[in-house]
Amino acid sequence: MRTPANIAGHPIHPMLVTIPIGLWIFSLVADLVALRSAAPEDWSLVAFYAMVGGIVGALAAALPGLVDLLSLEDRAIKKTALIHMSLNLTIVALYVVNAWLRWDAHAIGGLPLALSVLAVAMLLVSGWLGGKMVYLAGIGVSAEPREQTQRHA
Repeated sequence: MRTPANIAGHPIHPMLVTIPIGLWIFSLVADLVALRSAAPEDWSLVAFYAMVGGIVGALAAALPGLVDLLSLEDRAIKKTALIHMSLNLTIVALYVVNAWLRWDAHAIGGLPLALSVLAVAMLLVSGWLGGKMVYLAGIGVSAEPREQTQRHA
């Protein structure tokens, strides 16, 4: 099922989600490095900026994701998509709180680190649900080969 939010037949949401996923995982890595670093404040700042970039990237990915969600007709898949969306919105909220906690102080460890670990764990579940929609239900997958693809085969 081709999704309505696409560019030249390629779904936009899966292209954009790599940005927040990568930045948030890198943010967690920077937090862990800060725990053992000689310059923990620097790594904490790197984690903060990666986190904020991930928030911006997630909000950009959410728009085409919502367009795709609204186009779903199958109730079971729509339920999975709603859970996926709810998890993602919760993850964004956790990172907003996390960034707010770090705004004035270079937090190293403690609650900000715990929030990052929790959010990345939730991201794994959300990603699994996203993969379930693509690989099991064919969301964003075009079943018919495109003319250009046939020429190159």
